[in-house]
Amino acid sequence: MNPEPGKTVLEARGLEIGYEGYPVMRGLDFSVKKGDIFIVMGGSGCGKSTLLKACTGLLEPAAGEILYGGDNFWKAGDAVQNRIMRRFGVLFQGGALWSSLTLGENIALPLQLYSKLTALEIREMVELKLSMVGLSGYADFYPSEISGGMRKRAGLARAIALDPEIIFFDEPSAGLDPVSARMLDDLILQLRDMFDATVVVVTHELASIMAVGSNSIFLDAESKTMIAAGPPRELLAGSKDARVINFLTRGKKKEP
Repeated sequence: MNPEPGKTVLEARGLEIGYEGYPVMRGLDFSVKKGDIFIVMGGSGCGKSTLLKACTGLLEPAAGEILYGGDNFWKAGDAVQNRIMRRFGVLFQGGALWSSLTLGENIALPLQLYSKLTALEIREMVELKLSMVGLSGYADFYPSEISGGMRKRAGLARAIALDPEIIFFDEPSAGLDPVSARMLDDLILQLRDMFDATVVVVTHELASIMAVGSNSIFLDAESKTMIAAGPPRELLAGSKDARVINFLTRGKKKEP
């Protein structure tokens, strides 16, 4: 069951992440509340996508805890981990669709694996999810037959196939033109409300950060830790850290 609005759904405590003993980020402490659109931001190479992997069960942290509803994910058994991950929807960079499957078959796959729906019910659900992302009628198309923006939306349709409570996005606007990126931002807001979900977005795209973010953390590659936390617009208005301000203004002087 979804937690009440304002309740913590995801929490990191003393988190350290990296690869083969090399730390990418350390000392991460943050919480994501029910209904947040939580932005993980920072420059290239700061560890945003690595943090997403740790939060979604793809990379075990070197130290610290990731908690979902009080359950320590990486200390839990397989049954608890699987139960938690069933609550996730993830949109990877590029959509990560199976190229040999149609859009409909891509979206049907998690329904076939993790639901008890009949074949007819799955077909109806596939069309519903495609319609939610503006791709009604595209079930029989292959990923190579549609545009990059449409592939992103198809990947999102697959991510929401099981009505997730938490939706993770990894650089959703990367490679999109400004109009397509704005449409995707609007879609993120709509789906958050439609599913009563919590959203975590990894991005360095300033327009998206300001358009959808309700809370955020800023990761700094040089110090290998988070150096700011709070709503993006409040950080822009009130942060005294030059690194944060330079990122949020793209190096331009703030308006008085």
